[in-house]
Formats: sequence, structure tokens, C-alpha cells
Amino acid sequence: MSEANDGKALTVSVEGSSYARIPIRTRVVMPGDDLDDFVSEYASGVVRDGDLLFVTEKIVAITQGRSYLVDEIRPRKLAYFLSKYVTRTPYGIGLGMPETMEMALRECGTIRILFAAAVSAVTKLFGRKGDFYRIAGDKARAIDGPTSGTIPPYNKAVVLGPERPREVAAHLKALLGGVPEVAVVDINDLGGNILGSTVDKAYEKRLVAILQDNPLGQGHQSTPLGIIRAV
Repeated sequence: MSEANDGKALTVSVEGSSYARIPIRTRVVMPGDDLDDFVSEYASGVVRDGDLLFVTEKIVAITQGRSYLVDEIRPRKLAYFLSKYVTRTPYGIGLGMPETMEMALRECGTIRILFAAAVSAVTKLFGRKGDFYRIAGDKARAIDGPTSGTIPPYNKAVVLGPERPREVAAHLKALLGGVPEVAVVDINDLGGNILGSTVDKAYEKRLVAILQDNPLGQGHQSTPLGIIRAV
């Protein structure tokens, strides 16, 4: 359980305090799995008083039925058009394919996505980046597209962001007897966001710093859960 992913350090220092980041290796979460059963199976015997359990947004979304095979998605012409102008990165396709853009249009609404695209097109001329996702919002940012490095079957699927992540975090804390705090996180190699948690905003900000190098990894690590523990 405590082996670091991709050689990343198990312990980091943030704001003068040291924290262990402990990945929890699991089986692959599949559509139809129950999140309560999954978290209980892998985390209940591991967490201690004072810990924070962080859960990737992807497994929450999958257990909520928010995973779609690419072949099942029929993008509209607008999705094909807009996806051509999305900047792709080495860390993921984002909305740079018609299928992921189609899901963004469904999740966020056509007007909002068009407004975000229009503003982004203007501000990019002045060297400013990131306005598209700032305007489109967390739902657009949380959409995961297929990549070759992702565990099957999600190398051929689009996964949306989870619904009600703050409620999910509170529920999981109660499920585990109130022992650990819980956060549902969207962390990747470009940075991260806390989608919902049982801690305050100050601790959420610290949590992003603790996890900023993405200790769970992006691909075949199969570590969708982890523990933050003060050391």
C-alpha cells in the first residue's frame, strides 16, 4: 500500500509541516460497483484518527454511472468544430476531441461553452490562458477523455465529473465511523482541485499543495484512494 507511484516521494513538507501521502492500491472500479463497499473494503482497516482520506473524482463518477464508452457518444457538428481549437497537453486530451466536447456541451450547456470559447479566443491573442475552463467551470474541467495510458476499459471511455462531491465526502466520513476527514479530489499532472470535502477552505488549499505532484499517478497505477497523514 505504501509504495510511491512513479518514484514520487511518500513525504512532503508544506507550510512547515510534514505529511505522508500513502497510495492505496485497489482493483479497477467498474460501472455498477458500489462506492460504499469499495471504500469500506480498501480503506476501513487502514485509516487512523487524524488522517484525511482522499478519493479520486473518477471512481466517484464511475460508481454514479457517469462513464460513457466513446463509441456510445454521438457528437454534434458544433462539438467537432469547437474541439479543433482546444489546446492539447501531454497529460490528457481534455476537450480536444469531439466526444469530450459533446459531453461538455451536455453538462455545461451550449450557451456557456460558446461564451467560454469566445472569451478564450480573444484573451489568447493577448497571451492569457485558462479562461475557457474558468468560465466553463468545474464540470468542464473534470471531464476525462480516453488516453492510451489509462486502465481499460477507461482508455476508451469519457468520464464526467462526480455529482454532489461534498455530500459524497460527508457520507464517506460517516461510513468510516467519522475517523478520517475525506476529500474528493481532481488531481493531475497540471495541478488540482478539491471538488468536495469535510475540511475547511484553508485545509483544502493546503491539500492541493500536498498533492500538487499527483502522487496517485495518471495511468496504470490503480491507486484511486490515498491517505494524508501528519508525520
